Amino acid sequence: MNRIYGYISTLIILFVSCAEVLAQDTLSHQKYIVRSVMIGAGISNVYDTYLSPLEYRGPELRFMHENMRMTRLMGGKVSAQRVIQVNCSSAENISKSSKSYSGMFNWTYALHYQYKVDENLKILFGPMLDLNCGFIYNTRNSNNPAQAKAYGSIDASAMVIYKFRIFRYPMTLRYQANLPFMGIMFSPEYGQSYYEIFSLKHGGSNVLFTSFHNAPTLRQMLTLDFPIGKTIMRAGYLCDIQQAKVNNLKSHFYSHNFMIGFVRNFSIIRGKNKISLPSKVTPF
Repeated sequence: MNRIYGYISTLIILFVSCAEVLAQDTLSHQKYIVRSVMIGAGISNVYDTYLSPLEYRGPELRFMHENMRMTRLMGGKVSAQRVIQVNCSSAENISKSSKSYSGMFNWTYALHYQYKVDENLKILFGPMLDLNCGFIYNTRNSNNPAQAKAYGSIDASAMVIYKFRIFRYPMTLRYQANLPFMGIMFSPEYGQSYYEIFSLKHGGSNVLFTSFHNAPTLRQMLTLDFPIGKTIMRAGYLCDIQQAKVNNLKSHFYSHNFMIGFVRNFSIIRGKNKISLPSKVTPF
């Protein structure tokens, strides 16, 4: 139990440290914010042995809001990225005898050091705070029909941004990958009901330490920005692999989504030849 409290305390300290960094950061670059809104559709694969020994597959819808800006950290070479994602899915097992409904909320905040290779290529890397919560509901179960999902982690995040032109038509390609390093996760024990946890107050190992050994997870995103008239469009592909093996229970969320949306620069950008902010102040 003391070890669990130690894990929670460590994550809280890291979260507070990020908040202090934000408080120290200047607002002078706030007007150079780059925001995007995207919606997507794809396929999800949901598996949780607490509810069923079978995998459930079906369509998924996803919403993503991204916010990036430069900071004054390390001589103005660090950008801050905040991403909010909400996804929901409806899936069936292979025999089509039962349905599973799931929903997840994800919030991440990252600080990336930007290494500028040349005028067109940037490499970004840094730490990320990654928080998740959601649920899975199985229509076939009666005693334990639902499973709550709550977990957080400190991730290693990396990004490559490349600007190029095709017949003088400007485009921006971005690839990002986030890999959790350490975190905590809520989970009932094998055979333990939520009634036992919250009503009968039966103790157990319900808050656990996670890392590569029991929660190998990876989130990848590929986006392409291109102007249409005065609007900057963004198309992308998201591969979200969330999995864990704790308390003798296995679970995973596998999602593949194709995304579409638009980008807004908080500065007046006119003409298709200026799809980004000046290179000295833009985070993208």
